[in-house]
Amino acid sequence: MESNEGILHPPGSDRTLVIMAKAPRPGLVKTRLTRSLSVEAVTELYCCLLDDTIALAHSLSGAKVAIMCPASDIDQLAQLAGSETAVVAQHGEGLAAGLTSVFAHFAAAGRQRVVAFNSDSPHLPVSVLEHAFEILIAHDIVVGPTHDGGYYLVGAKASHALFRGDGMGTTSALDALLARAQKLQLSVGFTDSFYDIDVEGDLTRLAEELRLAPARAPQTAAWLKQWQQLIPRSRSAPGDL
Repeated sequence: MESNEGILHPPGSDRTLVIMAKAPRPGLVKTRLTRSLSVEAVTELYCCLLDDTIALAHSLSGAKVAIMCPASDIDQLAQLAGSETAVVAQHGEGLAAGLTSVFAHFAAAGRQRVVAFNSDSPHLPVSVLEHAFEILIAHDIVVGPTHDGGYYLVGAKASHALFRGDGMGTTSALDALLARAQKLQLSVGFTDSFYDIDVEGDLTRLAEELRLAPARAPQTAAWLKQWQQLIPRSRSAPGDL
């Protein structure tokens, strides 16, 4: 089941940018943050992150923008994403199935450079996304590593058997991906290392970045400003990272 498939895309574009997303349902998004925030607050934050990430994706000139999501989430995300963003249901459950679906759907014909990235990434400079597509000109795979051993971005020009459920979301996720790429004899290029939004310390870091440049992610910046006003200064200080 798919939605918004009839939208107009930039003519002649061979670049597709795909956001890996879930519907913002309480208790099912950014669950690690519920250790320090209420479920309702986490859900509200996720909505802001997703909205700003969609805006970031559309700021990339000349690229098609899509969302890949679980089949159960497609209607809600189609309403949130608007008519300019294609929303496609993945085959199977979990992130590995979602990523496999991305490249099977968008890169199967071998005529597209396809980059998939996280729905909580409004802090990414658009230049990183541009660089990812440039890397795919000369490499089979592009990967954006995170500081905790995972990856926030992966791209390819064809569908490969790169993703498995075991190890996804762990500190060995990047190593497992690179090992499979090596086994398939695929060349790999890298974008800059960044951080995910997983725990309270990540929020503090993001809040400091957006305090200086709120226009990069205005909805998230406004939410984080309010959040910082409600927590003790000892918890929100940059030195806590």
